[in-house]
Amino acid sequence: MLTFAKVNFGLNLAGLIGIIYVLLAIVCFILTVAWLAQRGTRLTGWAVALYIIQVVFTPIIMFLCGIGLFFKGWRLDPILQIEQFLLLLLIVYFTIKDIIINAAYRNR
Repeated sequence: MLTFAKVNFGLNLAGLIGIIYVLLAIVCFILTVAWLAQRGTRLTGWAVALYIIQVVFTPIIMFLCGIGLFFKGWRLDPILQIEQFLLLLLIVYFTIKDIIINAAYRNR
């Protein structure tokens, strides 16, 4: 564990998951904005509203969780670190599924 300007952080499983969450939040924001720009005219009112809510809240929540895990993840018990790892796998699965569905929808 390193101490830098009274901020403790350690590089363990939770810290790595925090870094991945931050990177996924940035990528998620860029991809959802790009897909909304491409398909925004073909979507109905409710679909656009839900997509905009997804664009706003999902990256913010992922970013904040990533920052929290990076700086305070060293305090988590191993069971909670495994839980965060399983949640990361679930998020990656849904992200890949969403990318594949969007690619299939675009090719129709």
